[in-house]
Amino acid sequence: MTRPATVVWAGPEEGAVVEVSATGDAARAVGDHVPGLVAEKVASRLAAHDPTLWGEAAEAEAAVRLAWTDLHATSRALLAPLRALREELAAEGVDRVVLCGMGGSSLAPEVVAGTAGAQLTVLDSTDPDQVRRALDGDLRATVVVVSSKSGSTLETDSHRRIFEAAFADAGIDAASRIVVVTDPGSPLHEAATAAGYRAVFEAGPHVGGRFSALSAFGLVPSALAGVDVEQLLDEAAEVAEVYAEDSEANPALVLAAALAGTEPLRDKIVLRDAGSGLFHLGDWVEQLVAESTGKDGTGLLPVVVGSRAPELDGAAPDVLPVVLLPLTDDAAPGSDDSSGADDDAARTEVTVAGSLGAVLLLWENAVAIAGRLLGVNPFDQPDVEAAKSAARGLLESTPPPERPAFEDSGVEVRASAELLGGADTVAGAVEALLATLGERGYLAVMAYLDREGRAADLLGDVRADLAARTGRPVTFGWGPRFLHSTGQLHKGGPAVGAFLQITGEAEHQVLVPGRDFDLAALLAAQAAGDAAVLAGLGRPVLRLHVTTPDALAWLAGVLAGPVNP
Repeated sequence: MTRPATVVWAGPEEGAVVEVSATGDAARAVGDHVPGLVAEKVASRLAAHDPTLWGEAAEAEAAVRLAWTDLHATSRALLAPLRALREELAAEGVDRVVLCGMGGSSLAPEVVAGTAGAQLTVLDSTDPDQVRRALDGDLRATVVVVSSKSGSTLETDSHRRIFEAAFADAGIDAASRIVVVTDPGSPLHEAATAAGYRAVFEAGPHVGGRFSALSAFGLVPSALAGVDVEQLLDEAAEVAEVYAEDSEANPALVLAAALAGTEPLRDKIVLRDAGSGLFHLGDWVEQLVAESTGKDGTGLLPVVVGSRAPELDGAAPDVLPVVLLPLTDDAAPGSDDSSGADDDAARTEVTVAGSLGAVLLLWENAVAIAGRLLGVNPFDQPDVEAAKSAARGLLESTPPPERPAFEDSGVEVRASAELLGGADTVAGAVEALLATLGERGYLAVMAYLDREGRAADLLGDVRADLAARTGRPVTFGWGPRFLHSTGQLHKGGPAVGAFLQITGEAEHQVLVPGRDFDLAALLAAQAAGDAAVLAGLGRPVLRLHVTTPDALAWLAGVLAGPVNP
């Protein structure tokens, strides 16, 4: 019987601990691949910024995307100015921080601030109701952090314009309340400097968004919200040398091999948090894994689950359970010689535990190395722009509204006639979509709704309900947030997904100053554009538009449907 592969590394000081364990097929993958990674000096070459690790085609991109391995040291230059700015704002009675950013600009700060218990309002949606709620906060106590590498991100640019106008309407000098994080020399950098914004923090241009957790993108909003980001950097620094070691005890190599080395590949990575204490870490890992690996027809699909996870009940052969654990003094599962060793070896599972800084850097190293094992460039995102372009095209051309195939109980149904196959009810349309799932398929639920409002309560169990109903992994993403995360894998990864889009009517109208559209139009264009790109790639897409408040609750019941015995 194969013994579990377990790595436990404890740093020289309390708090700098990371643990990775693998059992079953994951342990076999570690045994199969880690010795080769060590022999090829992959860990030390990654730390030395070797762009040849992912092949000739990826070399040019990798050459300008590896500075993240040093951020635990290089980001320390931010600490003093951040401390000074926070003190200045506090003296002015400004202690509410709103972050406007998408993807890598918002997911890491959300984890960092939430883990520390700091209040940070993350605005990564174009849903008018969610934006309205952020605007309704105390503007006199608010500073807005606008985070974008270029500033061209449509959602973030819209948020900036909206808050500028809101500050002005409230008699507040907008420039004094806006802090920018961007790349040096970017259009946003130039515009922010010209406008005289409160502060402009430059992020390293050789760091990609999803690898930027320890850069200005992760640190600036977190520090202004009151997080001790120096501790975060210290936690990462104490394990950085370990991740750079060409050793079979390197936790990053173990995790990379477990994620990307199973045979056949377990490419549905089901992430379950078992009390790790790291706030919404799975959402950050989701983007890192999906955008980095989901391309060229391959990739690892992260499936973030809650307390109900049917995917883990007798897990399918393409499912890899990954459990996020709290740090304890106990050894990782399978690391002792107890009588349960054979059971541990038979059960396929990966566990990860660590302090936040150590875990962030762990996953970044492991995913970069997993890209090498999968044969993909982990630093590009060739399919993300397609949905953005489609949305912009719809906004510019303002085509007539697309007619639904039919309406049922306040829900408009849109799908190809081929997919619907004569269905004339929502229940029938959903059955038709689910019938497209193959034995290695997955369902992606994409809700372009207010993720902090009533929709979150009504749809809270839908992911698990559909997983129980289909017996297949189900992901749930809030739009347009997921477009900067799993959107890449949906289009560039394995063509085994089925896509269920849910849209609705907003209660509020929020205009975008200087633009010919409001947020409702932008959100509708983003949803329609993404659906069009997916359909153009031959992916099955069902679009359900909820027209009345009561219809969403009814729809949730329809989606739950019958549960397979």
